[in-house]
Amino acid sequence: MRPEPGEVIHFSEDPTITRFEPHVAATAQQPEAYVWAVGPERAPDYWFPRQCPRALAWVVPSATEADRAWLGADRTHAVEYGWLAAMRTVRLFAYRFSAASFRSFGTHAHAVVATVPVEPLGPPERVGDLFALHEEAGIELRVMRNLWAFVDTAAASTLGFSGIRLANANPRPSELHT
Repeated sequence: MRPEPGEVIHFSEDPTITRFEPHVAATAQQPEAYVWAVGPERAPDYWFPRQCPRALAWVVPSATEADRAWLGADRTHAVEYGWLAAMRTVRLFAYRFSAASFRSFGTHAHAVVATVPVEPLGPPERVGDLFALHEEAGIELRVMRNLWAFVDTAAASTLGFSGIRLANANPRPSELHT
């Protein structure tokens, strides 16, 4: 489930949205109101229930051989066991938009934003089996008790890395004893 050329995509568990209004997200680190979407490269970052914490790592041209070996795949996503049931049962939908209404956000361009209301190109599409999407895309999906060792190693590596909804992850093991 990726956008076609000239499109961007927004994933939601709500299949009833007909118009997207710019707003300041609850997790926003900036005060501006946006409609958020992603292109084909970052769409897999959102093949999860919305609130699911996940850590994502992928090989970039500058990645060292040691980091490539640690990752063991071109792209790996990690989640916690507690989210497996939600990944199996979530009703996730994809909204497609014309990319013309969006611009890159920030220096890393992991997402695109619109500052004006936008309407989807058509009705939302049911995303379907999230495990099958990962498998078809060749993305390794790791399931672990706790994400933090993966997060810390990937973030300190030469790999591409992103962490999404990490505030929802299990506490760091060091935090369990304080």
